[in-house]
Amino acid sequence: MTSREPALPLYHLGGRCRSIPGPVRTVLLGATGSIGTQTVDLALQHPGEIRLEGLTTRSRVADLAVLVKRLEDVGAADRPWISVLDIDAHAAAAADPILSRRLLPPGEDGLLAAAGLEGVDCVVNGLVGAAGLAPTLVAAERGRRLALANKESLVIGGGLVAEAVRRGGAEVIPVDSEHSALAQCLCGRSPEELESLILTASGGPCRDWDAVQLANASRADVLAHPTWEMGPKITVDSATLMNKGLEVIEAHVLFGVAYDAIDVVVHPGSVVHSLAVFRDGAMMAQLGAPDMRVPLLYAITGERHLPLATDRIDLKALGALRFAAPDEERFPCLRLARDAGRAGGRMTIALNAANEEAVAAFLADRVGFLDIPRIIASTLDSTEPADVSDLETALAYDREARRLAKERIPTL
Repeated sequence: MTSREPALPLYHLGGRCRSIPGPVRTVLLGATGSIGTQTVDLALQHPGEIRLEGLTTRSRVADLAVLVKRLEDVGAADRPWISVLDIDAHAAAAADPILSRRLLPPGEDGLLAAAGLEGVDCVVNGLVGAAGLAPTLVAAERGRRLALANKESLVIGGGLVAEAVRRGGAEVIPVDSEHSALAQCLCGRSPEELESLILTASGGPCRDWDAVQLANASRADVLAHPTWEMGPKITVDSATLMNKGLEVIEAHVLFGVAYDAIDVVVHPGSVVHSLAVFRDGAMMAQLGAPDMRVPLLYAITGERHLPLATDRIDLKALGALRFAAPDEERFPCLRLARDAGRAGGRMTIALNAANEEAVAAFLADRVGFLDIPRIIASTLDSTEPADVSDLETALAYDREARRLAKERIPTL
């Protein structure tokens, strides 16, 4: 099985996800990040629906201890298992009276152990980047519900994830707001009814800038997202439109729709989160305030719309909805992602790896904003297409692409 073309949609088109009685016993990967802290907020609001059995962090031990104490106070967790990747931070966790009680081994061993904990119903993957693939595969093999916010799992290993889901009997419910919107539009629909998908993009903070402004865009400029509160990496991806390119690949894998039938429109208001187009011409959209807790709650609880304290849209005050075509000349990352997605396999791995390295260099003020697509394009040009048959091969291709991307950074 390669990562190029999943045989079937990964999402359960035509059916419903399974019912889980009682609180959904959940492991949260990336508990101290943006997705993680919002998931904790949901567990605090709904202790009878969500119970956190495991939490992971890379190094933010003090923040994790605060989260655990808050969860225990409302009964949303009881001595959850803890995974800390960083060796020094793990030693600090071992000395903490709260975190040391059920502390897993340091490094990736502990992370994978958390993803595969016994007696767990759901794994929320809120990790950033290619590091999310291995735990996604573990959770899928164990037959868990995967509330998947780590789009890179599907970008670099869609076929591998699909195979693991089928072997383990797992189910994948997307957390990205766009794919959650599509899942809500398509829930219970037959695949034969669907004609195409439309992903909406905010356009980011630089959407109306000219080439000179883009060339001089600073880190602070790019991180000033107008509608969403996200981590720095995904915020930069939003500004370059790479995030939307990765989401096109993710939509292809999740819903089994051809690339030519997945469109992208710029929608600055971030009110319409995406649309499904059916074969009779009907279009169905999901609207809502920009709040990631909405798709998170929907995914964890098995596609249920439970009470949530969040903003409601006032249609009378909203006025007109604005849509526009993306400018792929100013923002070429969308085109690069589509081309890599059509090639599949090694090329999507190279795309993601080069982007991660280029964004990291930009956030470190080592390259300019417009250097990001140049690094990606140069890395792709130096990569030979190939299929991906297993995790080890995927990780080897990832390492090679990162090496190529890093070689190009000093020259810029």
